[in-house]
Amino acid sequence: MPSFAPFNRVSTIPISPFSFPWFRFLFSSTNPKPTLSFSSYCAISSFPILSGFSVWIRNRSRIFPSSIRRTSSLRLRSVERDTIRFGSLLPSAGRAMAVVGGVGEEALSTAKKFWFMSQKEATLAKYTPFVLCLASGKLEMETFRQYISQDIHFLRSFARAYEKAAEYADDDDAKDAIIKLRKAASHEINMHKDFIQELGIDPDKEVPCNPATLKYTNFLSATSDGKIGGEKGAGKIVTPFEKTKIAAYTVGAMVPCMRLYAFLGKEIEQLLRLDGSDNPYSKWLKNYSPSVFEEPAAKIEDLLDKLSVPLTGEELDVIQKLYHQAMKLEIEFFLAQPVTQPSVVPLSRLHDSKKQLYIFSDFDLTCSVVDSSAILAEIAIIKAPKAVDLLGGDGSIGRMPASELRDSWRSLSAQYTEEYEQCIDSLLPAEEAKSLDLEDLHKRLEHLSEFEKRANSRVIESGVLRGMNADDIKRAGEHLNLQDGCSVFFQKIVAEKERLNVNVHILSYCWCADLIRSAFSSVGCLGDVTIHSNEFEYEGSTSTGKMARKIESPHDKLQVFKSVLSQRNTKEHLSVYVGDSVGDLLCLLEADVGILVGTSQSLRRVGNQFGISFVPLFQGLVDKQMELAPDGTLSWNARSGVVYTVSGWPEIHAFVLGHDAS
Repeated sequence: MPSFAPFNRVSTIPISPFSFPWFRFLFSSTNPKPTLSFSSYCAISSFPILSGFSVWIRNRSRIFPSSIRRTSSLRLRSVERDTIRFGSLLPSAGRAMAVVGGVGEEALSTAKKFWFMSQKEATLAKYTPFVLCLASGKLEMETFRQYISQDIHFLRSFARAYEKAAEYADDDDAKDAIIKLRKAASHEINMHKDFIQELGIDPDKEVPCNPATLKYTNFLSATSDGKIGGEKGAGKIVTPFEKTKIAAYTVGAMVPCMRLYAFLGKEIEQLLRLDGSDNPYSKWLKNYSPSVFEEPAAKIEDLLDKLSVPLTGEELDVIQKLYHQAMKLEIEFFLAQPVTQPSVVPLSRLHDSKKQLYIFSDFDLTCSVVDSSAILAEIAIIKAPKAVDLLGGDGSIGRMPASELRDSWRSLSAQYTEEYEQCIDSLLPAEEAKSLDLEDLHKRLEHLSEFEKRANSRVIESGVLRGMNADDIKRAGEHLNLQDGCSVFFQKIVAEKERLNVNVHILSYCWCADLIRSAFSSVGCLGDVTIHSNEFEYEGSTSTGKMARKIESPHDKLQVFKSVLSQRNTKEHLSVYVGDSVGDLLCLLEADVGILVGTSQSLRRVGNQFGISFVPLFQGLVDKQMELAPDGTLSWNARSGVVYTVSGWPEIHAFVLGHDAS
């Protein structure tokens, strides 16, 4: 839908966000790709007028995860309420970075900060073929045996690193904590041996380190010996403080493994409950469940926080680099496991290149951080004259003055928000359907289609879109901030275009396709991404206030979606649609794989009433892995009534492209 940006009606001062330096910077030509920190977000959200940036009042709000809400205290809660404005639309990894860069930084410990900054890597680890096959219980026994053997090599190196860290630590409490953690690592080695013996595998049969394990253990050994890349005097440990510093570095390189396993254990434990725990590896997996593994993970994080207290900012940067390197080595460790069976991840590997792969996506708030209607309205307002320009002899287009235009936009926005809520309420059936009723959904969404078209007519008739310069729109698109991971995904998918036989399409309600073209052009993807949207009409380079109305409703999007697929060169194809709102619902259901980004409350309300199931993508892929035939064939079942949910684009990237293209 065209997401009108409702100005707060409490405010009596006609202020444009462009009045503030931060906003001018956000879209200035000197800012190549702006990123709004969490502190800046909280600060700007306190201005009532800035409610104008999102129409997602109540119906399309996305809430920060509880772990981040806890760290940002009253300021975040004061702006959260029914909707989180502007910066709320960052996906999980983006939110984590925002917290680290803003007011949440003081509330987060060193270990938590580094973990939040590693969410992309954690997601990639979760979506590796080894972890997915293990979670599904379909992992081949020989692969698991090889993994256990490699993990024992790693744990032995882990125990040696603990010994070094205990030697270097100058605090008795820290030494005691390290000794206890070392004992836990030794216990884990024995647990591994006992478990594989139960499986009928000889625990004493030595399996040599594979290259990934060796690379990881060498990294731990070098770090615990003080051989830190880029450090002055690397390997020369002389003073007691240098020893303490190396202890901190060593622990910093070990924390990621512990926290990642706790994270994966929590993710998988939920699935074990769902499938009745008939997974042959459930006993082993439960050793990493939160009830068992969270405590040691939290203890080593606390230890890192304690050891980091006396360090300088430069030294903390070293730990951050070690942490990040360890996360990358964890992914390589999982990828090195000999998974010879077919896996549903990454999709690009399972996909038969003889079949055409179609990637469809919405744009506003699916790809973009800010809704395009808010951007276009602000361009119109700041470029509007202070007094009425009548149509002159030079043929220029008459425009409303800025104050009148702002009042008109405020009125249109308020009306849209109020009527949208009423429209959603009116189309809901009285009783919740037990299974998907697609025919009834199509019929009832016609109310939403009619509403959207009426709203667009009001905007055109109001004249608020008249007189905008095409160059201003292009510049705004070039500097439009996209969701975390979005631009990287599209860059990588178009780079794989020939190999994957992939077609990429954007389906959007945006009033001006030029804005979208500029956004994709700025990340080098325009020539490989087909844009389907509305178009401004121009006289010369100035908008007339009218537009070619091509996509205004859920049914319009569906019609374009079907039209694209009808033109394919082969009968065999696989379609993926990514969206975030009710306007995307028909396409999400029509696609072979429909992926919902975020937690749109109105979409879930509608979906629940019409028998749609919202399944976390990882859970859905575990189920698909269990269905996967030995030859790798799999049916995705379009129109099944299942929509997969993700936190953001890094998760989509991990599913479609995996680590190879990251």
